[in-house]
Amino acid sequence: MQIKEIENNIFELKSSNKVNIRLFLDKKLLDALESTVFQQLLNIAELPGVISPVCAMPDTHSGYGFPIGGVAAFDAEEGVISAGGVGFDIACGVRTLLTPLSLRDILPIQEDLADELFQRVPAGVGSKGDIKLSFKEVDKMLVGGARWAIEQGFGEEIDLQFIEDDGVAKEANPDFVSKKAKERQKYEMGTLGAGNHYLEVQVVEEIFDLEKAKIFGLSLNQIVVSIHCGSRGLGHQVATEYMQEMVKYTQKRKLSLPDKNLAYAPIKSELGRRYFSAMQAAINCALANRQIITHLVRSAFNKFFKGIFLALLYDVSHNTCRKEVYEVKGKLKELYVHRKGATRSFGPRNKFIPFKYQKAGQPVLIGGSMGTFSYILAGGDNSDKLSFGSTCHGAGRVMSRNQAKKTYSGKNLISKLNKAGIVVRGHSYKGLAEEAPSAYKDVSRVVEVTHNLGLSTKVARLRPLIVIKG
Repeated sequence: MQIKEIENNIFELKSSNKVNIRLFLDKKLLDALESTVFQQLLNIAELPGVISPVCAMPDTHSGYGFPIGGVAAFDAEEGVISAGGVGFDIACGVRTLLTPLSLRDILPIQEDLADELFQRVPAGVGSKGDIKLSFKEVDKMLVGGARWAIEQGFGEEIDLQFIEDDGVAKEANPDFVSKKAKERQKYEMGTLGAGNHYLEVQVVEEIFDLEKAKIFGLSLNQIVVSIHCGSRGLGHQVATEYMQEMVKYTQKRKLSLPDKNLAYAPIKSELGRRYFSAMQAAINCALANRQIITHLVRSAFNKFFKGIFLALLYDVSHNTCRKEVYEVKGKLKELYVHRKGATRSFGPRNKFIPFKYQKAGQPVLIGGSMGTFSYILAGGDNSDKLSFGSTCHGAGRVMSRNQAKKTYSGKNLISKLNKAGIVVRGHSYKGLAEEAPSAYKDVSRVVEVTHNLGLSTKVARLRPLIVIKG
């Protein structure tokens, strides 16, 4: 296995079939990378219809089949689709809300606001909210996404302008989502879940690009709120069931697979089409879920600040597969772009981003680990040619959850973060220990790589004040 640095922060790994593999890393991140990541990237490069290059973002680490932070595009006619290439938490993503408040407005009520948010937004493994849906209503939600949530009174029509794909994945078909998956979601709308999901009240601590920050509506010392969660039990069930089907599909046809989690189906096959439509439905579930949480957050803030409105900056998903058009060997081609732990990063003038952001590029929302900085970036001019319009999604783990639980104390972490001025509310000390900041890569280093390469560029850095965890 030969790894060659072809440009600063771009390393190339050659596969046996001459599909290029690009790793966007600095040398420190490269040296810390697990060897399994290289093998997973080589495995992806062997899949039918894959388009060069296969990419790994600077937050990449080992996953199921595809590494987290892995991006791979497949020919729409000859390529395949893989549940492992999307991930279990389909359309997990980040949404950031803008407030007209400053740091001095929040500090006197920091503890009370934390309690209010913790009470209103259910979090934790298997958490359930006050919303209870029938199977018929679940189907409507799976078709309507964020628009369905707004029609139920959870938000404003203007929110849809600032969500990828206007808040609705339009090829969703709930008929291809199992009853078991729907059953798991009937009581989970408007909930955070556990793991690395969070709700954070943050302050804009540093501005890197004044012009783009102004376009995004950001200013120094401004309070923002970020929501990180996904499609909850439904998305996990969809991924689990279709991965099992794809394993059977490949075994029946005696297709060679180095890893069963890399199982796939041809995009044009009946199974491939079913999975794509079910995955689109799960995207709508995630969008509706974040929309409902947005409404709950707005209600909590209005208890303390009557009449203020928290405007939506943007909502961006990772863990998706989308149909997009890119230039391949001088011709425009429709591709199915898998982004697992990676987000879109469309640059200025891209027709698929809101008109308001055309001069700046798409807002890219990068979450840090618990208690560390988060970043707001802008889609870069280089992302189209380097990474199929993609960039990183967060810090990326360097320590397993089990290892983190053995190494850190949740109670001690809360105390340490409180001393740093960060109020934490969580349902489980073990869950908090899993998310210890040291269990993750340095998000600032990850962001610096993407910035230097022009995949996405720095606009603002955010410091957490309140953290709500499962």
